[in-house]
Amino acid sequence: MTSLPSHSPLPPLPSAAPPSGWRKPVLGFVLDVLLAAVVLLAVSVLCGLVWGVVRGFQVTMELRAQGIPNDRIASTVAAHLGQPGALAQLLIALVSTLSAALLLYFLRRPAKAAERRASWRAARVPSTWGWVLLVAVAVFVGSSVLSNLGAQLGIKPVPTNLPLMRDAMTQMPLFLFAFAVLIAPAYEELLFRRVLFGRLWDAGWPRLGMVLSGGAFALVHELPGTTGNGVAETAQLWLIYGSMGAAFAWLYKRTGTLWAPIAAHGLNNAVAVAGLYWFGAT
Repeated sequence: MTSLPSHSPLPPLPSAAPPSGWRKPVLGFVLDVLLAAVVLLAVSVLCGLVWGVVRGFQVTMELRAQGIPNDRIASTVAAHLGQPGALAQLLIALVSTLSAALLLYFLRRPAKAAERRASWRAARVPSTWGWVLLVAVAVFVGSSVLSNLGAQLGIKPVPTNLPLMRDAMTQMPLFLFAFAVLIAPAYEELLFRRVLFGRLWDAGWPRLGMVLSGGAFALVHELPGTTGNGVAETAQLWLIYGSMGAAFAWLYKRTGTLWAPIAAHGLNNAVAVAGLYWFGAT
């Protein structure tokens, strides 16, 4: 698993002190989201270009081995490039999202030594892991209920990442398990809970932070117009992902350690991977 710093939120504000106005922290939240989106997009494009160069070199060598003349290779390489495979797409997602998460963490909300020590103390409290299991079960039950209700109404969305997950399950199930259960939860919680939710929590607006960070979490996982899902299907996925993100933010606030939502997120993804392995669907 990618080594990430442990975290604990700043001490709660005294009850006698009212929270600061919401406009400034919300503006900061929006700027953080925009910065994360720019970094994610830029690194994704850069990784895609690197993949194209490497793949182009491989195709060129293959064509030369087949005896294709050099003057014809340049015109045929593009037709043989194809699209990045499951492994390449997962690595691009890993590098781009992790880059955004680490940049925003170190630039906007780095943890101090006292916070890290408090996080480890909270992680050693047995009740923390009881809350992890409770939230993981609640997320699973809530997602199942929303999916079943949607199915009864004829709403059957296909998550954006489902085809990729199926390809990865067929080609490299162990890597998919490590990616989905260990790596992705760590950097996603670092970005969405520690940085984005943490900004509004620190400003005294944790409930608003749960809503907004959950919305950003949903938007990243299901971007409109990138799949064949209609309005109703997209709305259902947003509700599921948004509720999931809010639940993980609540868990972070309740336990005081980021390891708790990382673990709950990993358990949720483990159930999804298991469902994909045995039933072909999440």
